[in-house]
Formats: sequence, structure tokens, C-alpha cells
Amino acid sequence: MVDSSTNMSSLLFLLFVSCISLTFKLCYADPVPVVIWHGMGDSCCNPLSMGSIKKLIEQKVGGGIYVKSLEIGNNIVEDTENGFLMNVNRQIDIVCDQLKKDPKLQQGYNALGFSQGGQFLRAIAQKCPTPPMFNLVSFGGQHQGVYGFPHCPGENQTLCDFVRKLLNRGAYIPWIQNFLVQAEYWHDPLNEAEYRNKSVFLADINQERKFNATYKTNLLKLKNLVLVMFGEDTMVDPKESEWFGFYVEGQGKTLYNMTQSKLYQQDLIGLKELNESGRLTLLLSPTDHLQFTDIWFEDNILRFLK
Repeated sequence: MVDSSTNMSSLLFLLFVSCISLTFKLCYADPVPVVIWHGMGDSCCNPLSMGSIKKLIEQKVGGGIYVKSLEIGNNIVEDTENGFLMNVNRQIDIVCDQLKKDPKLQQGYNALGFSQGGQFLRAIAQKCPTPPMFNLVSFGGQHQGVYGFPHCPGENQTLCDFVRKLLNRGAYIPWIQNFLVQAEYWHDPLNEAEYRNKSVFLADINQERKFNATYKTNLLKLKNLVLVMFGEDTMVDPKESEWFGFYVEGQGKTLYNMTQSKLYQQDLIGLKELNESGRLTLLLSPTDHLQFTDIWFEDNILRFLK
């Protein structure tokens, strides 16, 4: 006959071992992977921009964190050019496919979007919920679009001048709208009806053409949506677009803020619910476009990656 006290001791020992094992897994589990998407004129692997961000995350998060810097094309040159000349919806499809096929992302990831990469990753959150995106941080993303092209980053001024000429010719001309990236988030407050009818990207993800309930459902799966606005931004016009603000319809001077927008008040993509549930964070960097220090990043962003 087995002593009942022996059974009890064995059971307690097994529970103790299980608890230790669970604690070990919780403490030493691999960190959540990070996906980053660069802005206009940049590339996946520029050592002064995305390469630097990738190294910073790897150093500060540690634990062998996996950081995927998105590349659209077969090389850095194609990746840079596609940031100007590949239909955004096509890019979204390509990235969605990359994420689904990456075995290191299948349990979920956090996302950092820089400049136009901010609204592109928001589109990923709305359109591609698998694998799951946990936190989305948008650095200077133009979520209500732009109404101006002040200057162009990068070294390819010829390409920048070409983009300006096409935008001046007519952002909503179908052939321009369908292949010029910057035209696809061009938002003319003097011609709102034309914008809503002809914008093939931004008007769609902002629910200004046909309401798509899954866009809202999917965005609400985020644990946190973090919007960074650059207070001295000379690139984005208006900079308030980085916090979902924009020009009041019919002119180009007076601005409305996010909570005054139809997008928020009718909660078309879930901004209001995210805000009221404490999952929407607005951060201000008192600098020019995408200009921030490692210390600012550590103090403000790192907590969303751990």
C-alpha cells in the first residue's frame, strides 16, 4: 500500500516543478518580433536610417529579437524606386504575403512605420490580420494624407522632380493615381468629392468610399496604436495629418483635429474606441520630420516593444 503522504509530496513536487517551468518560460521567452517599413526616398537597409533603427531595437530589447525591415523589390535600388512608383495596394499585397510566409512572425509582431510607412502599416493592420499585429507605432505617418510636397528626402532629386511634375499635372488622373505612390495619399481639401471618388488608397482605408466593416474590426485588434507627430515638421503638409488632423473642407489654412473629424466621430475605423479604451497614444517630438534621438526613442517607444 502506498502512503498517502508520499502521494501528496509527489504531487506538490510536480506542481512546484511546473510553476518553475512556467515562470522560466514567461521570463525567458523570445521577445516579440518587430516589423519596420521605411518612408519615401529611403530603403530597407540604409545604415543611416532603417539599419540604425534595426540595430537600436536589437540592442535595447535584446534577447535575440527578430527585426524584419521590409523590402519591396529584389534589391535596395528597386525598394527605393518602388517607394515612389509602385501602386500602394500592390505593395500591401506583397507585404501581406511576406508576413504570412515568414515563420518567425506567425505568433505575432509589433510594427514601426516611418513617414509613409506609417499609413502603409496601418493598411496592413486593417487588411491583413494574419499574422497578428500587436502594437503599431507610426512615426510621422500621413494618415489624413498630404496637400503639398515641400521637399524630398534621399539623393535621387531627378525622381523627386518627376514626382512633383506628375502631382502638379493632376494627382487624380487615373494613370497617375494608379502608379504614383504619393498621389495615392494626396488629399485635396478644395476637391473633397474628387478625392473620395478617385483616391485608390487613402480614401479606401479611411472608409471614405465604401464602408468595410473588417477594416474597423481588424484595427481594433491592436493592443496599442501610437501616433508620433513631429512638431517642427517641414516635410508633411499639414503635419497634423500625423495625428489624423487635416484642413477643413474648402480651403487650405484652417485645420481640424482628430476628434473633430468624421473619421473619429463616426468611429469609422475604430479610433474613438481605441482612444476611449486607453489604447491610442499621441506622442510629440519637437523636431523636424523623423528627427529623433536614441534617448527619445528609448524613453517613448521602447515600452511598446517589450
